[in-house]
Amino acid sequence: MNSAGCETGSKCEAGYNPLAAAHYAEQANQYQVVVVENERLAQDTYRLRFECPELARQIVPGQFLMMRIAGCDDPLLGRPFALYDTVVDGSGSPVAIDFVYLVVGKMTGRLQQSKPGDALEVWGPLGNGFSEKPVPHLIMVAGGIGQTPFLALGRQFLGGRQYGQSARKVSPAQSVTLCYGVRSKDLLAGAEDFRQCGIDLRLSSDDGSVGHHGLVTDLLEEALDQHPPAECRIACCGPEPMMKAVAKIASRRSVACEVSLETPMACGIGICFSCVVRVEQPGGEWDYKRTCVEGPVFDAKKIVW
Repeated sequence: MNSAGCETGSKCEAGYNPLAAAHYAEQANQYQVVVVENERLAQDTYRLRFECPELARQIVPGQFLMMRIAGCDDPLLGRPFALYDTVVDGSGSPVAIDFVYLVVGKMTGRLQQSKPGDALEVWGPLGNGFSEKPVPHLIMVAGGIGQTPFLALGRQFLGGRQYGQSARKVSPAQSVTLCYGVRSKDLLAGAEDFRQCGIDLRLSSDDGSVGHHGLVTDLLEEALDQHPPAECRIACCGPEPMMKAVAKIASRRSVACEVSLETPMACGIGICFSCVVRVEQPGGEWDYKRTCVEGPVFDAKKIVW
């Protein structure tokens, strides 16, 4: 038997094992970590920082981690949180991780009460992450709490930070834009973080309390009007209806588009199959793929919305 649970020399080992994905959780590790900060960014929205140099050196933009409160079995299962950014020491070495969360249930309610020195259990890095292929103009589109993967991605494509074990250097883009839509100004989280690292931040709100009064897709259309389609790539995260609308715009304009799905997860490591999404296959049919393993980042045109 090999590490994927296949008999040596079998078809499974030759590449037919449905569990043998490139980002399978056997690459992940589990850690007990200590909270450093738990800062309020906006209404019901917080940025939590914990120390873990090993994980901070490995994780790349678009990947996520699973988390539980140490010593607490309610809730029993962990919850997924996307990388917001890594924190580096004076020598430039990654030593800590930031993630941003919205208080919506029991787990995030307990996280809200976390104080410096409290212990958490985390395992990761999990999932694939965004493409590192060079592009002149990267346009990121976020709705709600969907901005969380884009600070690290924006830093990477502006040349301000390298991520991952091999610290692969991404060729800097000419511009990085974030179109960020919220219901109201009170829910706007991390705007200054994006501005300070050089990202062109464009805001919209449902109630007109900040930025454009309307849909975030209006901002996307304006951003795409400024550049040739072949010079752009879209990265999108947020509510599914918004991502579906972004995917349609990208298809109509012949612009490459990646979506980071927010599918609810139970295990995060590909065992339970609770986070499956329909993905188009080469022959034209579709098959279920696990967001936690084959994703969470997918080519938008392959998702069966």
